[in-house]
This record gives sequence, structure tokens and C-alpha cells, in this order.
Amino acid sequence: MNNQSILCPCGNANKEYTDCCARYLNGHEDAATAEALMRSRYTAYTFENEDYLLATWHPSTRPDSLKLAEGPHKKWLGLRVSRHEQTGRDHSIVEFVARYKVGGRAHRLHEISRFVREGGRWLYVDGETSPAAG
Repeated sequence: MNNQSILCPCGNANKEYTDCCARYLNGHEDAATAEALMRSRYTAYTFENEDYLLATWHPSTRPDSLKLAEGPHKKWLGLRVSRHEQTGRDHSIVEFVARYKVGGRAHRLHEISRFVREGGRWLYVDGETSPAAG
């Protein structure tokens, strides 16, 4: 897939992918904030970039594999970040709703994600999910 001249899936200010999450997914730069990392991880899910997702997952909670290619194909439709809160010098939470379709049926994932910064890099730790409203 040519990701060069498309709007970034993360929806950040309608930026093009090359001006937004590409620098993170290509390994040229680490995300400066937990929100930027969360947005780049959403983008990685849209591209089924399992390597990036695992590399940005904290080792204490990281699975061996996500098996994205084996599961039902999700068509990601959009992301809305409702909260980014620094909960300590190296801890942060990001609350979001991600919309997607599986087999033509629409779904919403509402998550409050926890992130930690180690060695200057933000990493996803885990998240609490709940049914998303409307």
C-alpha cells in the first residue's frame, strides 16, 4: 500500500501520513507524548503493522504475537481522543474511541490506555475497555 499521500488514519489535524505518524512507524523518531504514541499505534493497527505495535508495547504486558493476519479483518474507520492526562513524570493515560467494521458490522472500542516512559521512550502498558456510547 502506498502510504505517502494519504491523510493519516489517526485523524490528527487532518495531516498527511508522511507529516504525522510515518516518522514513528518508520523508526525515525520516538513519539514525544503518550497521545502521539497512541495515535501512531492506532495507525499501525490500520496498516496491520504488528512489528511496530509489539515494539511499542511494554515488555511486562506485551504478548508474544497479535496474530492480526489470522483474526477477522477490521476496517478501521476513525479515532477520537477524548483525554490525554499526564499522571506522573513518566506516566500518562489516554482515553479514546476507535471505530471499525468487521464483516460489515460497525463497532466502537472505548479504552482508557496506560503508558509509561522508560529510557526516554513512551510505551503502551495496558488499557481498560468498555462499551462506547453512541
